[in-house]
Amino acid sequence: MRLEPIITSLLDTDLYKFNMDQVIFHKHTDLSGEYYFLCRNEGVTFTREMFDEINAQIDHLCTLTFRREELDYLRAIRYIKGDYVEFLRLWRPIRDYVETALSPQGALEIVVRGPLFSAMQFEIYLLEIVNEVYFRMKYDYEALLAGAKARLEEKLRAFREGRYTFKFAEFGCRRRLSRAWEDEVVRRLARETDNCVGTSNVYLAMKYGLTPVGTYAHEFVQMYQGIDSIPLAYTNHYALEDWYDEYRGDNGTALTDTITTDLFLLDFNRAMVNNFSGVRHDSGDPYAWGEKLIAHYEKYGVDPMSKQLLFSDSLDFDRAQAIYDRFRGRIRVSFGIGTFCSNDTGVEPLNIVIKLQTVNGHAVAKLSDTPDKSMCRDGEYLEYLKRSVDFRLRRSKE
Repeated sequence: MRLEPIITSLLDTDLYKFNMDQVIFHKHTDLSGEYYFLCRNEGVTFTREMFDEINAQIDHLCTLTFRREELDYLRAIRYIKGDYVEFLRLWRPIRDYVETALSPQGALEIVVRGPLFSAMQFEIYLLEIVNEVYFRMKYDYEALLAGAKARLEEKLRAFREGRYTFKFAEFGCRRRLSRAWEDEVVRRLARETDNCVGTSNVYLAMKYGLTPVGTYAHEFVQMYQGIDSIPLAYTNHYALEDWYDEYRGDNGTALTDTITTDLFLLDFNRAMVNNFSGVRHDSGDPYAWGEKLIAHYEKYGVDPMSKQLLFSDSLDFDRAQAIYDRFRGRIRVSFGIGTFCSNDTGVEPLNIVIKLQTVNGHAVAKLSDTPDKSMCRDGEYLEYLKRSVDFRLRRSKE
């Protein structure tokens, strides 16, 4: 069967794609990269019919351009600059950058190759396509939708009854059940609670008058590993410097765990503590991480209540509430909740990613604070990166 187009607007992506891309457009247009797809679920296979539909959806994606009203919306975001919006007026997804294959065992393979400022934009669109194709063609979609609706009603009831008291943003693009379902979830969470402060989905933020929410991703720090002149253990330093130079604190939430939070904190010095409004958690023990960041702010004489911790690692609402209860009154706390908003059906969601793996022909990697979340196609390079990080950490203690 053929599905309706899944991506109908190039704004149907996470805000941080534009945040990162603007920095690359202004500072690093010479970088090229390779992104690889990975499904982390055990036993998931794709049929030939799914594969053909995924390719048809990618073909459609690559016919899209930004509409005038979409460009005007981006231009109205205070830290998105006019020259970058004019670049987006000319930009479109190029089909030749995307290669797909299906193994005899049903393993889906996707590789995106191209200039980093263009190749990086494919990630969210492709994940949205793969998710929706899989769930519509693998299951009875209406049954999944019924389960998702029942679970959404329970979440809304918990907010009304005061069981959930935290503020959060919907981060569900990449692993959503479908475009239509994410739309309904965002609309209802925003209209029926006072707790949903925005969404990472730029199209839905525009549609419903919400705040688009986004920081930067691991790929932003990883890309500095591909620049020969930058020592591997100092990539956080250069990423933070470039980000601040671009945004001057106006878009200031830093991601800590690309090559471990302990290493990040060596570069998150007094100047950067003051320059960034907060930090984002995406791996490791959230409680230990939060305590570590509070202590770091206090070391520099900064009131933690002037900063924000944004938690975004595989959260459901109960986990978010527990974290909020731990830290409220000590530091400002918010949450980015993704799959549990946009694909909570009773069926296991896909744990799929598309990760940057090379820059300018050099391997790059994410270490994170959870070893199982590391991803690198070059084992020798991964070990070298770990040694570089360990060496700097040991040296800092001497």
